[in-house]
Amino acid sequence: MKLDPSGIDAIIFDFGGVLFAIDYLAPVREFEKLGFGNFQDIYNQSLQNKVFDELETGKISNDDFLRYLNSLCPGVSPKEILNAWNSILIGLMHEQADFVATLQEKGYRTFILSNTNAIHVDVFEKMIDDEYGLDKFTSYFEHVVYSNVLGMKKPYPETFAEVCRKYSLSPEHTLFIDDSAQHVEGAEKAGLIGHHLEPGETISQLLTKF
Repeated sequence: MKLDPSGIDAIIFDFGGVLFAIDYLAPVREFEKLGFGNFQDIYNQSLQNKVFDELETGKISNDDFLRYLNSLCPGVSPKEILNAWNSILIGLMHEQADFVATLQEKGYRTFILSNTNAIHVDVFEKMIDDEYGLDKFTSYFEHVVYSNVLGMKKPYPETFAEVCRKYSLSPEHTLFIDDSAQHVEGAEKAGLIGHHLEPGETISQLLTKF
């Protein structure tokens, strides 16, 4: 799919899988090592159970969430649980971050909208700060919106509508890019221009004409 840059004023990027490398199957492997063999049934890229949704919208505490995970793996230490949960996080895609800076220089309003949680935020922000500079990275975006702070998450259309309202964005002039198809569908239902980033596709390839 080729995108026409004319008429696009703002670009909202997903974070994990678009700007920050993640391994969706890493927690599945790690929890299996801890004795929980069907973790993928309750947590995967396209579907997850209510507890994960509550964590991503800030409705339960980190401690309550970790106790829930611990209940799935009795006898496992809290540190092992935490490490398994954080194993999904790989690292910042430096070239893609640098590319966003060029879009900002060209006058596009740039944003991040991420389904995430306070546990992961602490870890990936430190990773970014150590290897790239957190202030440098966040300066490329007008706002970085985390679902656990917003209290709303993708793929619900009202989440995209709220972000557009909050930051005075016109949905019809706003491009949303995500590696999860259901999130793109939610954005399109809210009137945004959506693009599903396919495996192996990068934003620098997609937006080369911008």
